[in-house]
Formats: sequence, structure tokens, C-alpha cells
Amino acid sequence: MNLTSQGTPQSVKDRPRTNTPASARNAGIGPAIDRVEDDVRLLRIEYEKFFNGALEVPPEEMRQRVGSELRRLRLGGGAKSVADDFRLASVEAQFNAYAERFGRRLRQREEGRHESVRAASAARDDGRPVVVGGSEVTADAAETLYQRLARGGNTPRFDLETFRVYLSRQMTSIQAKTGRSAVEFRIAEEDGQMKLRARAV
Repeated sequence: MNLTSQGTPQSVKDRPRTNTPASARNAGIGPAIDRVEDDVRLLRIEYEKFFNGALEVPPEEMRQRVGSELRRLRLGGGAKSVADDFRLASVEAQFNAYAERFGRRLRQREEGRHESVRAASAARDDGRPVVVGGSEVTADAAETLYQRLARGGNTPRFDLETFRVYLSRQMTSIQAKTGRSAVEFRIAEEDGQMKLRARAV
């Protein structure tokens, strides 16, 4: 077997490189969709932080980056299966819905409507427990508790609608266990952190 001047076997030098596993070469854009889906979820959380005062500026740079990545995947991110196309379309729809919603809220804030609503809400909020009943927690009750958590320094790592659904589930669970229709939610400080507490009343 001939050697090159550097002492490398000629047959090894000329052999095609096969370092990339076959599974990775055939994975398509699935892993990239997973990453951008996580980014869309984080973008939603960052915007909620901004609207609750935990961030000074909106995460516009992050929004542009996620949008660019979605366009890249759509136009030429690699081989796409039918399942990949469906998942990518779903993530794009989520991103567009969030972008439209947050854009509307930003415009409202710039026009002063959002700030006036928040100021009026804060004036009405006397810190008393929030009592709810029925089959689900109202948007106003959920926002009051959500803002109390944010003002306490523990900005929720989820958006307002997810929080409202969580409260509704907590309420129906307590109703089923106790047989009572009204549930009291309050935000209490424990060990330096703001915690959500609920009980039937």
C-alpha cells in the first residue's frame, strides 16, 4: 500500500467521508422545526413579560429572527415530508397569530389605550382575594391574578390565556372535590416568592 508524503495511506486518503450518520442525513427538517417551535413558544413568553412590565423593550429582534428562520425552512430548509409540511404550517400559523396579536397590543399601547386600561384596572385592584364560580375563570379575573404575580417580581413563564385555562381547571377540580360552586384565588408571599393559593368558599 502506497503512502503519501505525509505518511497517510493512499487508500484511506481517497476514501469518501462518511462521518455523518445515515439517520442524521435522512432526518429532514424535523429537528429544525422542533427548535423553531420552541423559539415561538419563548417569543410568546417574552412578549407577555414586556406587556407586564418585566421587559423594557419588546422582543422585536427575537421576532425577526424567528420569522426569518420560518421563511428559511419554508423556502429551502431541506427535504420535507408531508408530516414536516403540516408541522411547519402549524408553527407558522402560531407565529403569525402571536405576531398579529402582539402587534395590535403594541399599537394600542402607543395610542395610550392600553395604559389607561391598565391604570384603571390597578386602581380597582384592592388586593383582596378573587372569588370565581361557574364553569371557567373569566378573562378579567385571570388578568388580575396574572398582574399580581408579575408585580410581585415572579413574572409568569406562560401567557395569559394558558394561565386562565389553568385557573379554570383548578376551579373545576376544587368544585368537584368540595361540592361548592365558588372558589377563592389569592396571591400570597411565601419564602420570598409569590404563590397562587386556591380554596372553596
